Amino acid sequence: MPSRTSHAVRVAVLADSDTRWKWGALTARRIAPAGRAVELSGFLLRGRATPTARQLAEVGAEAAEVREITGTAFLAALAADPGAYDLVVLALVGGGVQAMLHGIAALGLARRPVVVTGYVGVVYEKLADGLLLRHGADVVLANSRHDALRFRDVYEGVGADAACVTEAALPFLGGARYAPREGRDTVVFAAQPSVPVTRADRAYVLRRLIEHARLHPRREVLLKLRSRVGEQTTHVEEFPYQRLAERTPGGLPPNFRLVYGNMGEVLDAADLLVTVSSTAALEALHRRIPTAILTDLGIREPLGNHHFIGSGCLASFDQLDSGLKPRADAVWADRQGVAAGGATSGEGSYAAAFDQARDRVAKLLDGPELPPIAPYYTRTTAPGYLPQLLARHRLGPDGRPLPAGATARDASGMRRAVRQAVRGAARGAYRHGVQRVAPVIRRMGEL
Repeated sequence: MPSRTSHAVRVAVLADSDTRWKWGALTARRIAPAGRAVELSGFLLRGRATPTARQLAEVGAEAAEVREITGTAFLAALAADPGAYDLVVLALVGGGVQAMLHGIAALGLARRPVVVTGYVGVVYEKLADGLLLRHGADVVLANSRHDALRFRDVYEGVGADAACVTEAALPFLGGARYAPREGRDTVVFAAQPSVPVTRADRAYVLRRLIEHARLHPRREVLLKLRSRVGEQTTHVEEFPYQRLAERTPGGLPPNFRLVYGNMGEVLDAADLLVTVSSTAALEALHRRIPTAILTDLGIREPLGNHHFIGSGCLASFDQLDSGLKPRADAVWADRQGVAAGGATSGEGSYAAAFDQARDRVAKLLDGPELPPIAPYYTRTTAPGYLPQLLARHRLGPDGRPLPAGATARDASGMRRAVRQAVRGAARGAYRHGVQRVAPVIRRMGEL
């Protein structure tokens, strides 16, 4: 059979949020075999966090086409044209990855695509849960040497094949190396939708940022937001900073601004990146931008800042107010897959971090027929878990679409317009409920 790497690599990226779309699309281009063009088709899994056109434009990851689709419709598309894609990148939460793996396996394709998955950022919680839900993919990407070792330990510890674990890096690192510029002093706070989670903690962070701006009137303080009010991203944001900022007594100081846009472009002007535990910290560290991981709310697993123990970046607002600009530990940064090619690594440029993944993908594409997908979770290993998980994605215990999902068809004309309108209204009602109604009910319950 002729090699599948003799032509442009045809890639389908299935993503369920703006950040995962960014990771999936950029990863596809990073891991394509050297010298091969990439024909990228994007699919957005229909759900709560389906990104808007504005969010897609902001992340800066492009494709020939990007369309919204259900999981069962994506599987139907693979079945209808088995040779359409050489590579499928599943940029989904763990449950979505597991469902698609079983769904693709159930198709019984004579020559199936290579399946790749991984994580969009720092893996600081649900390590075993998330990894086992991703097992079955041909390639499970680890964003650092540290993660690759942990991933293999989990798979080998349960008796699962760990050969799929492939060391790489986050695909969106890059940009110019930081150099201080005279007359510029800009602090960027990278907000996260669900960390911290409570209104009190988020109000505290906002208050300290505003106080920092007032304490340093010559310093520009930017609050970098992930989404506008009404939009959703990977996690539900119950208390948007925009709403909290509107209630600031006396208004916001002139050197404090809320900003949106591509994180890389925002970092171009940053002299200090501050966050609780955002993946933006890794982007900043890679560029040698001074980076502070806040300790004000404690160093705790639910916050994710425990991941940065040993980084040299842990700091409080009091320390930042006093002028501290943390310096990252080079050994820690290298182990985490950032600052590639630094003084301690001697392993070449950032681009080389994807060599292993490119080689593995090339061998899978150019090798013999791929074996059937074999996830760790089956009706034998997880009979009380897997069927329920698959049912949430409208798949039966055997991975085949349930009747309701199997009979669904893409509507056209008026029916399609009505469905889209109803779907949009439902999402709007959900977001309104999360951001407006739920907090009121919670406060009433505390009376």
